[in-house]
Amino acid sequence: MKTRVGVFFGGASVEHEVSVISAVQAIHAMDETKYEVVPIYMGKDRNWYTGEDLLEIENYKELDNLLNEAQKVNVKRGEDETVVLEKDPVPKFGKRIVAEIDVAFPIVHGTFGEDGVLQGFFELLGLPYVGCDVLSSATGMDKVTMKQVLRDQDLPVLGEVWLYASHWDREASAWLDQIEQKFGYPVIVKPANLGSSVGIGTASNREELEAAVEEAFQFALKILIEPMLKEMKEVNCSVVGDYERAEASVIEEVLKTEEILSYQDKYQGGGSKDGGGDPVKGGGGMENTDRVIPAELSEERTEEVQKLAVQTFQALGCSGVSRIDFMIEETTGKVYVNEINTIPGSLSFYLWDPAGKEYKSLLDQLVQGALKRKREREKLTFSIDSNLFSLQSAQGTKGGSKNGAKS
Repeated sequence: MKTRVGVFFGGASVEHEVSVISAVQAIHAMDETKYEVVPIYMGKDRNWYTGEDLLEIENYKELDNLLNEAQKVNVKRGEDETVVLEKDPVPKFGKRIVAEIDVAFPIVHGTFGEDGVLQGFFELLGLPYVGCDVLSSATGMDKVTMKQVLRDQDLPVLGEVWLYASHWDREASAWLDQIEQKFGYPVIVKPANLGSSVGIGTASNREELEAAVEEAFQFALKILIEPMLKEMKEVNCSVVGDYERAEASVIEEVLKTEEILSYQDKYQGGGSKDGGGDPVKGGGGMENTDRVIPAELSEERTEEVQKLAVQTFQALGCSGVSRIDFMIEETTGKVYVNEINTIPGSLSFYLWDPAGKEYKSLLDQLVQGALKRKREREKLTFSIDSNLFSLQSAQGTKGGSKNGAKS
């Protein structure tokens, strides 16, 4: 019997379209002899849909027509502890269950998908899922928290100043002074919990800094400011595995058109040295960025980055596949962990293929990892049978003893 895999994608984030591309790529690459794939699309209106029409990228160009053809559903626990897709609205007559799923495969980038929210939903459903758990997802998504964890593990990260929007509204001038005193210029301003370079800006003076902060706060309530390395190389490395065993991919150097890697650089670039191609078959999405694979690094530097990638992955408690982005300061040779993407664009398959791990094999490894975690968690105790309510009844409905004393 095939394992029924529900691939969740879309979502209510600025990375919605990237998620669709990544998910359709994965669905078309999965081993049909082992898995029965069920597409589950979350619209920007936060409604769930399923149906074969969701498997073609071209159909998303006419989204209203696509959703009219797709089946709107609710994801819920069914009978016998199964997880089902139920028609929405539930019909009075006829079939109400569209599909059942055994394991979830979230490919939802950014807010409400990569930040632990969707993972928490799966936990409540009792549904095993691919990738990072709630804590590691949330930690990886928040750049400030990620830095704090990595710094505690003596992993190299840049210093930062971070603040909430309410802090800025009350004391903007004081924050500008603090940033200038700590870093000087230039600096880089980032939303704390967004990816794909959305809301990121640079500043070389106070006026530009103020504008960049205002821009970042349009996308997040919490931001951070870091010193900007003037001469640096940006490289990425993917890691697959879990807390027990993890392996690093080949390394890529990502080329950019401006001071920072932009959204356009990531998703609308000209392709790798080998060119672009069909976004479903491997020429679109994150792998469409202008890049050099493998990165032109010394053997010693390559080993250093790969080791740091695995250490970062495991320090944050990650599972499945992630991509860790690094900055190499060329004047000093110092390597810094920049960020982690716990559900990377295109699942970073293009970094595994050069090492001989085909996309189909990578996807199989990810699903099997989800089932491994399920087996491990089944050994744990999550609830304890007790007679607490009977005891409370004997002591009185307010929880105290019969003479009114409280416990």
